[in-house]
Amino acid sequence: MSSRKSKNSNLKHGECISQVQRILRERFCHQIPKGNLFGVQAQYKHLIELLKRTAIHGESNSALIIGPRGSGKTMILNQALEELMEIKQVRENVLQVHLNGLLQINDKIALKEITKQLCLENVVGDKIFGTFAENLSFLLEALKKGDRTTSCPVIFILDEFDLFAHHKNQTLLYNLFDISQSAQTPVAVIGLTCRLDILELLEKRVKSRFSHRQIHLMNSFSFSQYLKIFKEQLTLPEEFPDKHFTEKWNETVQGLSEDKNVKDVLLKHFHASKDLRSLHMLLMLALSHITSSRPFIIPTDLIEANHLCSMDSKANIVHGLSVLEICLLIAMKHLNDIYQDEPFNFQMVYNEFQKFIQRKAHSVYNFEKPVVMKAFEHLQQLELVKVMERTSVNTQREYQLVKLLLDNNQIMDALQKYPNCPTDVRQWAASSLSWL
Repeated sequence: MSSRKSKNSNLKHGECISQVQRILRERFCHQIPKGNLFGVQAQYKHLIELLKRTAIHGESNSALIIGPRGSGKTMILNQALEELMEIKQVRENVLQVHLNGLLQINDKIALKEITKQLCLENVVGDKIFGTFAENLSFLLEALKKGDRTTSCPVIFILDEFDLFAHHKNQTLLYNLFDISQSAQTPVAVIGLTCRLDILELLEKRVKSRFSHRQIHLMNSFSFSQYLKIFKEQLTLPEEFPDKHFTEKWNETVQGLSEDKNVKDVLLKHFHASKDLRSLHMLLMLALSHITSSRPFIIPTDLIEANHLCSMDSKANIVHGLSVLEICLLIAMKHLNDIYQDEPFNFQMVYNEFQKFIQRKAHSVYNFEKPVVMKAFEHLQQLELVKVMERTSVNTQREYQLVKLLLDNNQIMDALQKYPNCPTDVRQWAASSLSWL
């Protein structure tokens, strides 16, 4: 009887966990805002008022949302549009056009996308998809025929706005801003960009038609607010089916936010980057550890997730090198210690390697010079070693100046995890520290 009961409870836990993972993954992946918009309330208020003036009062506007990647530009715009679409009058009338500078790489493609999103493809048959001039003249005529009272407002969202500034003559931007300045169809042009110097990229005629409204997002929240964001991102909603599980889960999340080890992990993330996407990645990795037998996130899950997030890619490359290549890295490390990070050449590395071979001939095979040279070139291909000067016709490969792109700690950490590394090689790596 007890085994059947435990099987049922496991099944119930399994269903809860799959629902928890679905809800939280959707929240992390699709940047769905939950709770307060920390640090961007004023910017959000400015944006929603601007959009409402276009959608409700028929007033044309243009604005740029500027901030580093991951600062929440798309998130506050999506939330503002979501709030706007809850108004019945707006939902029935407003049209949205979403463009992206990475997809619409020239004005012709962008115009086709606009006509498609405004459902104008079939208005005049194939004429829409004729020349660029026909596309543009038709679209402008359609937009200019309207007025504030009878036309549907159109909201243009231009993601990666700076890429549109590189289009030939900036024709699309000029015409969109021109319409937003005139008393024709109500138009709001919202650009999203990471570049602070975006206005310098605009031509004089385009700049003169832009309203110069700029909304800056700079991730200005404090660590205490970052902790609140962490809690809110993991907290289950009240409408979750299993109330008992929700209570226990939310209690666990509260405990995590007060745990010293978790706070240390979050503080490292906070100082490295306030980008919420890096926090979402950390939480996603921690979430993948939960199972029906262990249905809650524990501090060690976050510590392991942090280790995966902050893993050194170059140290991982070192794990896949041969013993000969490891020896060459140690020889270069030794040379860095002796010559205080001055550039060196292959011949110097080879001489250092030969000294080691003479002392420890029994542990490492004495490879011929061409083989060692090949291993050295492989390190260059992996970008662990960088050539310092251009190759001239007269310079032999052995005497080209190079620089090691790994520091001592990276090499020592990689050696600790290197499988079946000869003891003499490890001792040689450690002995070079005595030169510091």
